[in-house]
Formats: sequence, C-alpha cells, structure tokens
Amino acid sequence: MSGRSISLTLAFCLILSACKSAQTPPPEKGAASPPTFATPAGNSSPTPDPDPVNPPLLQATPGSLPAPDYAPRPGDEALARAGVYLDSATLLMQGSSPAQFYLALKGNLPTLCHELRVKVDPPDPRNQIMIEVYSVSDPAKICAEMLKPFEQEINLGGFPAGHYTVLVNGKPVGGIDA
Repeated sequence: MSGRSISLTLAFCLILSACKSAQTPPPEKGAASPPTFATPAGNSSPTPDPDPVNPPLLQATPGSLPAPDYAPRPGDEALARAGVYLDSATLLMQGSSPAQFYLALKGNLPTLCHELRVKVDPPDPRNQIMIEVYSVSDPAKICAEMLKPFEQEINLGGFPAGHYTVLVNGKPVGGIDA
C-alpha cells in the first residue's frame, strides 16, 4: 500500500469513528422511551402515555370519515364534466367475512387538469350496480393537452346474498355472487 492510500484509509476511519460517537447512546435496559408522533411539519415530539384504564375510543361516526378522492363533491356542478379513457375495469373480492368487493380501474383522464370522479349507485331492483366514471375540470383553467394516467381501486363494500351485475358507464364488467 502506498503512503497516500494509508493516509486516506486512516482519514476515513477517523471520520467514521467521529460519526459513531455523535450518535445517541442506546436506552438503558428496561427503560422505556417515550412514544412519538409525527407533527404536520414532520417533526417528532413525545406524547403522554395513554390512560390504560380509560383508553381513547376510536369510533367512526357517520360522516366523520373523509370521502375518497374520487367521490363526487359539492361544487362539482360548477366544473366542466368530461369522460375518461378506461383501459380496464376489473372486479376483485377480498376473502373476508362478509366478503368485500372492489373495482380496479385503470385508464387516462383527458388532461392534467382533470380530476377523477366515480359515482356508485346501490343495487337496483334487478340487482344491477351502476357505476359512473367521469372527470371534472375548471373550465377557466388553461391546461396542457396531455393524458393523465390513473389507477384507482373503488371499494364497493359487501352485499346481501344474491347475484349482482356491475355496469361501468352502462357497460357490463362482471358479476358479483355474494
């Protein structure tokens, strides 16, 4: 080894040892570290220990869950409505009890400014589930004429026993046997 290689290797080892000594020491055996949570700024800060006798309730109340990004929204009526270019619409089933059904959509929106909307109607008297897939955009916004690809999984939920036909934009995509 040349003198220069030895000097570089030695310098590298010194830098590594300096970095290692700057690390925080591991907690003492048996000591509990405080739980942390991410703040909006991305920082972590300690939180108090939860009360083991009266834990907080994590219950969803009607309307408390946020609507999916693709759900129709108030104010959509002021936006320009357009179609989408669907490449595929595939029915999926999650083997839980009761079974949960999903619709996997893949396609393109007409421009980069368009947003996906999916409206799922409950089964009609003939057990048909009508799903409307479209896009909306602000008509005053200038946008590049470029397709915007999307992949979206739509949670259809569970259904009472029976056979259902799923139609996307009026076209049958498959059946569900619940």
